Amino acid sequence: MLIHNFIGHLTTILKHRKKVRENCFRAGIWGRGLIHDLSKFSPTEFIPGVLYFQGDRSPNEKEREVIGYSKAWMHHKGRNKHHFEYWTDYNTVTKKLEPVRMPDKYLIEMFCDRVAASKTYNKEKYTDDCPLKYFLRSKNTRMIEASTSHRLEFLLRMLAEKGEDYTFSYIRRLVRKKHI
Repeated sequence: MLIHNFIGHLTTILKHRKKVRENCFRAGIWGRGLIHDLSKFSPTEFIPGVLYFQGDRSPNEKEREVIGYSKAWMHHKGRNKHHFEYWTDYNTVTKKLEPVRMPDKYLIEMFCDRVAASKTYNKEKYTDDCPLKYFLRSKNTRMIEASTSHRLEFLLRMLAEKGEDYTFSYIRRLVRKKHI
């Protein structure tokens, strides 16, 4: 069982990273694609990934169910700027932890990551509206800065309505225009 989980988790990571890399290349942010999710190979993330591997959803979900939190996820989100959860800080006025706006290059990488994750976990059931549906399921409960949420939803809706070629072409123009 453990060897099956090891192979399954490693294969999932490698397939996912390949899809993200391809998406980042298509989006014009090739550098982000090359370094995407390297922390998943650290013991803090990889070992729980093997222990809680299921193949059809993130091992972090299972780790939360078993121990009440995901140490692997906390490690991952704290080291990978393409996760909106990374972008929180204490507000000097309210003295509360609050979301802050994600820079464009990380937002685009997050889009590429979500598309790749939807393809990885949905496999042959994937359609271009899967990433949007996943986003909308918890839209009202996540702690994400408003403009970051709007910009991501805009790209996900574009993908759902106009497809990958159109959306990646739009993103490439945005990257060139803003020199991201």
